[in-house]
Amino acid sequence: MICIQKNIQLGVFGGFLILSGSTYASSEKPHWSYEGHTGPSQWAHLDDAYSACGKGHEQSPIDLRWKQPQTNHSIEFHYEATRAKIVDNGHTIQINLEPGSKVSLNGSSYDLLQFHFHTQSEHTLSGKHLPLEAHFVHKNEKGQLAVVGVMFKVGKSNPWIEELWDHIPHQKNVESVMSEKTFHPEHLLPKKLTHYHYQGSLTTPPCSEGVNWNVLNTPLELSQKQLDTFQKLYSENNRPVQQVHMRRPANY
Repeated sequence: MICIQKNIQLGVFGGFLILSGSTYASSEKPHWSYEGHTGPSQWAHLDDAYSACGKGHEQSPIDLRWKQPQTNHSIEFHYEATRAKIVDNGHTIQINLEPGSKVSLNGSSYDLLQFHFHTQSEHTLSGKHLPLEAHFVHKNEKGQLAVVGVMFKVGKSNPWIEELWDHIPHQKNVESVMSEKTFHPEHLLPKKLTHYHYQGSLTTPPCSEGVNWNVLNTPLELSQKQLDTFQKLYSENNRPVQQVHMRRPANY
């Protein structure tokens, strides 16, 4: 991995480097994982660049507890259908997207770069994990990151998840192009956009802070079979919840 610089013009999500709207594999930093001597409890000790994983006070994920909703924070999605490339990067399944989709947060625009998945959910809702969480990673013109989290529960089969899973490559770090067909990321957003908002960090090394987090609290559904398909590849790729410290996550 490559270290985040200052205002997170560089970022690592799902094991890939985010740089100027693209993703690149990098192996310059020590190997990290979700278990054992390279797992989350040891990330801060693997490299000096990962020190925020242990010393940071605005780390993600966190437990998000319901409270009386406020109305002074807007979130608007302007997603477009685009060609998608899917990669198993050794930490998750990640979908890289062509430019064009954006999210507006309180009037500030961020470009959608990619989205990826964690099981079980990284964030908890009032202390409870959900089976799967997707992270939609965005970056604005200043290089600042904003992430939208989408929760999934087991229920009916999800045709859009099925479409993605059908294109998971058999080799790691090899992109699978979804032929000439486009994929609309809006299909993986709930209709109800109530959400939690807080300032946090990357959930993978180097755990850099300054990330604008927005976690939608209305889950989508996927089937047990679809969940099993992902968990056969990654049975547990979630960072444990971190201390909230002085932050006050808001519900909108």
